[in-house]
Amino acid sequence: MSPGFKRKLRTASLLLFILVVVGLLVYSRIMAYSLAPTLEPADFSGLAWYEIPIYYLWDYISHAWICLLFAFTAAGLVYEFMPKDLITRYMGSNKISGYLIAAGLAPLFTVCSCTMVPLFAGILYTGAGIGPAITFLLMAPAANVLTILVTGELLSWEIAAVRIVASLMTALIAGVVVSKTSWGKAVEKEHHVNAAPGQRGAIELAKPPLDERLIAALKFGGYLAKQILPYFIVGLIVVGYVTAYMPESIVEGYLTGVTGVLIASIIGGPLYTPTLVEVAVGRSLLQLGMSRAALLSWLMGQPYDVANMTAVSKITGWRVVVTYALTAWSCSVIFSLVYGILTGSL
Repeated sequence: MSPGFKRKLRTASLLLFILVVVGLLVYSRIMAYSLAPTLEPADFSGLAWYEIPIYYLWDYISHAWICLLFAFTAAGLVYEFMPKDLITRYMGSNKISGYLIAAGLAPLFTVCSCTMVPLFAGILYTGAGIGPAITFLLMAPAANVLTILVTGELLSWEIAAVRIVASLMTALIAGVVVSKTSWGKAVEKEHHVNAAPGQRGAIELAKPPLDERLIAALKFGGYLAKQILPYFIVGLIVVGYVTAYMPESIVEGYLTGVTGVLIASIIGGPLYTPTLVEVAVGRSLLQLGMSRAALLSWLMGQPYDVANMTAVSKITGWRVVVTYALTAWSCSVIFSLVYGILTGSL
């Protein structure tokens, strides 16, 4: 068997696998198969404490595996095939084009808030404006491909769409606010000193064959799965116990109305929630009576957790961090209240 034939066979096999993954998702939508867990809080009442995580995990995985498989595969393909040179080429200023490029490309990086920090630093060091860099930092964990797919399938596509729009506006506003401050300008100037303009030109590199790129994409999807799923499973176990033992009266009493939005914005922001776990927790709280407006506020809090802010402070200093965190928190409250009032879900 010639090397060329082997490469074609490998490419065909990889493309077939990807088509099967896509086909499974499409088939599940045509057949209206639920990709979200089906157990309700009342279903856990007759279970022993040690049975709760077993039943909850089985219920979740048996329904959501198609969505998760597609999400991780899509994340790998997007990461491998997207033109990464666009980031440093067009984000080198605080012009509107820099913000739009940052906001448009950030969702394609399927990582959690903490692992965005090295990407943020690299973008800033290679000459991006502080405003677009902050926009990139906040947009990716809040509304990336993986989180939006899971949000849409497990919560609702209305919430997913509103999350995208609200996260986009928040990231843009925070980026602009930071870029206008004296400390933001100082950080930008400091990191641009060693960024030689001549080094930012486009460099044409030979691209690997398609089969190698597909393998790299699937490996990256697998890497994301290994990084995220262990925390996700632990989070699901916690969610199972919350669903079983959290009194509905507490959720309905404290996570609804204006007070609920404020509380959700505080516990959903500074408290770090691993990627995708915030969706599972949010779904459980929603079943227990949490308002949809408070749910949106909870989901929007992911980019400004304490772990993220501490890491970013090493690059920009605390004044920049406090500025974007307070801006993001204020936006999460405002957008959630507006959404709640307009839809009657406050």
